[in-house]
Amino acid sequence: MKQLHHPSREDLVLSTVLYALSDPIRLAVVRDIRHSGEQACSSFTVPIAKSTLSHHLRTLREAGIVRTRIQGTQRFISLRAEDLEARFPGVLSTILDSYEASEKEMHR
Repeated sequence: MKQLHHPSREDLVLSTVLYALSDPIRLAVVRDIRHSGEQACSSFTVPIAKSTLSHHLRTLREAGIVRTRIQGTQRFISLRAEDLEARFPGVLSTILDSYEASEKEMHR
């Protein structure tokens, strides 16, 4: 079975995390995981090709924002909120709260 790289908590880099969260698709995926918990890759409803979604999930994983768990042929994605909070207190929640507020504002 292929091993996926997940950086350790100590190896998380703020600029890499911020870059990964700068894309609207990746930000929407992280928001969905925040609200729904661990999800299979196939459960995300985003207006992009599967290969593009795979690229976005890889970027999030390599930045240390999500963890990918392989079970059979499925890949399950979960948020590494505890690691991010320990390394960069308040960053993830601040970014996601601001994103959600702007989304509400756009749909008024």
